[in-house]
Amino acid sequence: MSKRVMFISSTGGHLKELLQLKDMFSQYEYCLITEKTKSNRYLKDSFKDRVHFLIYGTKHHILSYPFKLLLNCFISLFYYLKYRPDYIITTGVHTAGPMCCIGKIFGSKIIYIETFANMVTKTSTGKLLYPISDLFVVQWESMKKLYPKAEFGGWIF
Repeated sequence: MSKRVMFISSTGGHLKELLQLKDMFSQYEYCLITEKTKSNRYLKDSFKDRVHFLIYGTKHHILSYPFKLLLNCFISLFYYLKYRPDYIITTGVHTAGPMCCIGKIFGSKIIYIETFANMVTKTSTGKLLYPISDLFVVQWESMKKLYPKAEFGGWIF
């Protein structure tokens, strides 16, 4: 039986980075989780029933963000229990944090890929997931100074 892998990220650039790995998706029993937006409706055509969506909302939506984050935590728990992934691979941001924490509690291996966009500073999600990641990958050699236990993986673009 192949390994069960959940690929998860927020929409936009983080999703674009994660989709650079799509050639490897078929090697696993996988699902893809991201936020539901107009710009990524096409994912249903490409990934059919293997793609699922969380509620879109960023920390810039000050009034609604805490509620959306809480609701996404429950939705994440539902998808986690449905798929029970052996591995969670993420390029981050807020949608990935709750799923990775849930996964860690239930014994999944967490693989976090720090964004290509940061060369010299830590991201909020990177700070959160660095201590719990089983593999923490940086795309810039300079980031090894900030995350000493990280693996330099090079650019995924």
